[in-house]
Amino acid sequence: MTVTASPDTDHVTPAARTALWASLVGTTIEWYDFFLYATAASLVFNRAFFPDQSTFVGTLLSFATFAVGFVVRPIGGFVFGHIGDRIGRKKTLALTMLLMGGATALMGVLPTAAQIGVLAPILLLLLRIVQGFALGGEWAGAVLLAVEHGPARRRGLFGSIPQVGLALGLALGTGVFALLQVALPDEAFLAYGWRIAFLFSIVLVIFGVAVRLKASETPAFEKVRDSDERAAVPVREVFRPPALRSTVLGMLSRWGEGAAFNTWGVFAIAYATGTLKLEKVPVLIAVTAAALLMAVLLPVSGRLADRYGPKRIYAIGISAYGLAVFPVFALFGTGDIALYAVGMLVVFGVVHALFYGAQGSLYASLFPARIRYTGLSTVYQLSGVFASGLTPLILTALIGAAGGSPWLACVYLVLTAVISVAATLALKPTPLQEL
Repeated sequence: MTVTASPDTDHVTPAARTALWASLVGTTIEWYDFFLYATAASLVFNRAFFPDQSTFVGTLLSFATFAVGFVVRPIGGFVFGHIGDRIGRKKTLALTMLLMGGATALMGVLPTAAQIGVLAPILLLLLRIVQGFALGGEWAGAVLLAVEHGPARRRGLFGSIPQVGLALGLALGTGVFALLQVALPDEAFLAYGWRIAFLFSIVLVIFGVAVRLKASETPAFEKVRDSDERAAVPVREVFRPPALRSTVLGMLSRWGEGAAFNTWGVFAIAYATGTLKLEKVPVLIAVTAAALLMAVLLPVSGRLADRYGPKRIYAIGISAYGLAVFPVFALFGTGDIALYAVGMLVVFGVVHALFYGAQGSLYASLFPARIRYTGLSTVYQLSGVFASGLTPLILTALIGAAGGSPWLACVYLVLTAVISVAATLALKPTPLQEL
């Protein structure tokens, strides 16, 4: 069995570095693919695939197909979690990337509703289902590849690195869209320009799979495999005591994080360009800048998790998010792009980084290695249905019901923070050094 680090040292071995690199590259590409759809749902798909609807209804339908990806993710989490706990982390991650990249590339050549009618949104929905299924097994495996290879006193830092992939993936997706809109006239962008961003995924996936195949299997899984302690049906144990408590509280603790990300990274784009009538390119640049700031600060959160514990850092970060919701929407309401950017940099770039960097190591510490892949997938992906995928729909509906006012939506977001903090404080994680 390959051992990457001793509990008594901070030394990072070459195997651990390779695993960390593979985790970061892989999550960046997977999240680029997944959230590229989110950006397109805000700016393109409502017209390309739902052209006969009003702007409001078209956006709602576009976000509905976005939500479907989150509904399917738990299924992918159960399937790939089982494979990851039975066969290993490494091979599972290569498979999820191939599925995600294939679905994204096919979106890039998908005919619009003007070309093939109602079949267009149906095919879009099917490809979104494949995306969700693939991503269902991605996050947990990437976190475990990093955390389980990490030195005992640096597992918080290692667990924050896959999270950087989410920020980079979002920044890459919004940045590519912004670049294409600057480079192309509006008609050309809507006709074919947006497809370039999706087809670019082919190059990224080839590179990502090659990197991941170079990584070695994690010591924690090898120990479970060699001692023949693998769970026969991991998902069954995840929903039985003693793991059931961690599963339920973990899902509730994620409500605020899921709602926060999809508010600032997805909904805020449609809200700014649709309701506030801000220009698309400056909005995309603001979101990209906030995501890049988050990427820089996520490892800081990981180091804080190593020093103070991921549970404490996560709870503090979610609390800060709840306190920031009303002030940030007040900044948005000024209609000033500079103030919009300031709000995004604070709440998305700084606050989100604080709790998101600690999340991976926190959830990894909730389950034993024999069911850890399935446990992480269940907590993250099953909660994603209500915590993440439905957020743009809920916020759009609440703002519509309030006649365009965002304050009812803000109340909902604050409630998600309150629930998450309470659930986080009730968790009983294993110390990172003992994983």
